[in-house]
Amino acid sequence: MRILIRTSRWAIWARRLGSVAVPLVVISLLLHRLRLITSDVFVVAALASGLVALLAVLIGLIALARLWQTGDQGWGRALAGLLFGLISLVPFGWYASLMLRYPAVTDIATADRGSMPLVFEPGTAMMPPPKTLTAPELAVEFPNVERRLYPLGFVPTFAVVRDLVEGWGWEIRLLREPGTGVDVGQLNAQVMTLAGWREEVVIRVTGSDTNAVVDMRSASLNAQHDFGSNGRRIETFLAALDDAVTTLLRDNPSANQPLETVPEDDVSPDVPTAE
Repeated sequence: MRILIRTSRWAIWARRLGSVAVPLVVISLLLHRLRLITSDVFVVAALASGLVALLAVLIGLIALARLWQTGDQGWGRALAGLLFGLISLVPFGWYASLMLRYPAVTDIATADRGSMPLVFEPGTAMMPPPKTLTAPELAVEFPNVERRLYPLGFVPTFAVVRDLVEGWGWEIRLLREPGTGVDVGQLNAQVMTLAGWREEVVIRVTGSDTNAVVDMRSASLNAQHDFGSNGRRIETFLAALDDAVTTLLRDNPSANQPLETVPEDDVSPDVPTAE
């Protein structure tokens, strides 16, 4: 007589939920990055996909326990559901660790934010009030977020800043070159995080022909937590700027010297020619 071995329903459901969780996470992420859904919709979709992934893991564990006791079929389905669920939960675990590591901040700056305004797209609403850090808190969380002073003219310094931004692939949205009659250079660029959040960077360069002062701001647009991205971005960019300016001054020792002009008194008058 042939004995029929049943397939565990727990294992079947674990596989089904795990197979749904993976595309839910991927599709919601792609739609957010492509701006086909708003950030509010993305949060809801991400939470829903995380819930499905968590159920897949729990049901997969239950299925494995019951299979061990009953001897039913379904080990492959249970393990697949558990694996898919765990893979889908990886980004949630990563962002949860960042949330615990960094405070709930959305706006980091080295100077007064009023001097470095953001650029908003036409027809969009203003972002919610920014969450900021006090000076002591900023020094603890991001000690390298500090104004930079360089022995280099503000015009060539701004050129170095622009080249770095272009090299990093940031989307430049405003470019105000310093020059004759303009003693402030400003660059606004938008950056997309891995999850599709938009963040705006503002870099301001002031100074003279022999020195430059660089301030930087990085702010999340329509977000409640930046997971430390703004502070890390400023620290990383300013460190790269330090290296670029140091290299420029090393390779061009006269780069920090202003152009010499000849005083009018030293100009020789035209010598009349004999007719």
